[in-house]
Amino acid sequence: MFILLSANCYLRPPHHSGIEVAADRRSHNRIEHTLGSGIISGASDNDPTTVASLAVIGSTTVYALSWLVLLIIPMLAVVQALSAQVGAATKSGLEQTIRRHYGFGWALVAMLSILIVNVLTLGADLEGGGAALQLLTGVTYRVWIVPMAIAVISMLIFGSYKRIERVLIFIPLIFLSYIAAAIAVHPDWWQVAVYTFLPHLEATPAYITGAIALLGTTLTSYVYVWESIEVAHDAPIRRIGLVQAQGTIGAAVAGVTFFFIVVATGATLGTHHHLVETAQDAAQALTPIAGRWSALLFGVGLLGSALLAIPVLTATSAYVISAMFRWGGDLDSKYWRERPFYIAMGASMLAGLAISFAGVAPVKLLFMSSIVGGLTTPITLFLMMVVAQNGKIMKRDRCRGWLLTSGWCVTGIVTVAAAAFLYQTLFIR
Repeated sequence: MFILLSANCYLRPPHHSGIEVAADRRSHNRIEHTLGSGIISGASDNDPTTVASLAVIGSTTVYALSWLVLLIIPMLAVVQALSAQVGAATKSGLEQTIRRHYGFGWALVAMLSILIVNVLTLGADLEGGGAALQLLTGVTYRVWIVPMAIAVISMLIFGSYKRIERVLIFIPLIFLSYIAAAIAVHPDWWQVAVYTFLPHLEATPAYITGAIALLGTTLTSYVYVWESIEVAHDAPIRRIGLVQAQGTIGAAVAGVTFFFIVVATGATLGTHHHLVETAQDAAQALTPIAGRWSALLFGVGLLGSALLAIPVLTATSAYVISAMFRWGGDLDSKYWRERPFYIAMGASMLAGLAISFAGVAPVKLLFMSSIVGGLTTPITLFLMMVVAQNGKIMKRDRCRGWLLTSGWCVTGIVTVAAAAFLYQTLFIR
């Protein structure tokens, strides 16, 4: 179904002129990198923020939001397909496209809505990576935050991101352990099925907060902004269908993992009213398959998710800032040639470090960043939808049909959830 949704935005079969054949040959060496980008950007949604938020949701609502977790799969697939189409058709990232066609004001709105979430999530993910290393070594998480930040920045500046991608693409396999844990704990599958396939709405704070956090952490702007950047740099326009399909695979892998994290934590913690407040609490969901090694297994997964997401968050922030001020630059450029780009990257990392040392406990900060993501995501989704349907920008490759309709539905769902959370927070005591 997800691939069919993406197919509504496929381009017409290519004409095989000499120029296009030459272009195919020039792009051949980039195909491996391009094909992986969709999976990486989707799979990178399994960052510490998402893992911690799902654990909190499972421990507070048990299976009540499992229907929304399952709905996230097509929602994320649609958003990834849209962002890939925007990147391929415009040959620029989302922020750069907004700046070029809608001016400074709207570009500033987009940049701020992206950076607020990016920097907060970056700080939270640094803490999450530190918490993972604390589980693995017993040394407090604060000791690990700065070395991790330095390692990531060094890797992005002096390393080759294409080589890094080849490693990152396999990291999400670690999260298969959550599927095994959910099966091993023997949840009430009838109850899980009822909540999953017969969705119901509740007006409780835990339910509404969990819903906005879930949408915010999975549909967070950096995922689809990064997708548009990657596709703009590397995807031949005639192969966009394949890139969209791979983005769908990434969304499906991530979404299935989301579902089983909620089931596992709901069955082990939620049914016993044990709230997740620390990484050690979240690790208890893996006890049925790992026993006393559950903290070690969870720590490896959490660390892997941090290493997957932090480079993407940092690089996305640099791209957005550079696009806003028209500095140019990318990860393939040398530092001495594109200093503003790398300075923006370093500034984003420093801001994330400041947040990680603000004194907020890791799991609480991770969950807070998800909520903020849910409140700002409607802005960037709306702007992306406006771009995607604009014939002057997208020309003959503008999105239409079921994909466009689905995109507006996703935007509407997230907007309604954000409004419900704000109403509950501001007017209900």
